[in-house]
Amino acid sequence: MTHVPDQLANQLLIALPSLADSNFARSVVLVCQHDDEGAMGVLVNRASEYTLGEVLAQMDIHTQDEALRGQPVLSGGPVHPERGFVIHDDARDWDSNLAVGEGLYLTTSRDILEAMAAGNGPGNAVVALGCAGWGAGQLEFELGENSWLTAPADANLLFHVPLAERWQAAAGRIGVDLFRLTDYSGHA
Repeated sequence: MTHVPDQLANQLLIALPSLADSNFARSVVLVCQHDDEGAMGVLVNRASEYTLGEVLAQMDIHTQDEALRGQPVLSGGPVHPERGFVIHDDARDWDSNLAVGEGLYLTTSRDILEAMAAGNGPGNAVVALGCAGWGAGQLEFELGENSWLTAPADANLLFHVPLAERWQAAAGRIGVDLFRLTDYSGHA
């Protein structure tokens, strides 16, 4: 079996205006894993209907931190919408931790949420419910169909740029103005 390198891990997928799938229209996805079996990522620019306080309360985790309780939880994608995914910048050895790229991690275990609630979690973190997945070769096909742009992951974009600005800001990192592309989509 040949091994396809993690060439898209730690990259952002930026939906082009022509991508009509309602799950991914105008989305930005952080690719967390990519190999010969497929790819997995988390949408990083869509708020879910939940706050982190509501999710923590459902898990019986208590915090006095008002800002943390009010933090929006992202809608990370249509796969496993009941599971939490934490994208963060803390290299500690959490129970379930994946290094996405240099200084960027994905954790799916309860211990990180407990640390956040207690005030000793990562310096920067976003929490999402659900993820996005692609079967073997599917993401490569979609890239070939010009559904997505790719750009290197950027901690500032993930942790500090407002959600509503992330789609355009991600494309701007590689010099693309998506609003100008929108004017021409669908015209031969």
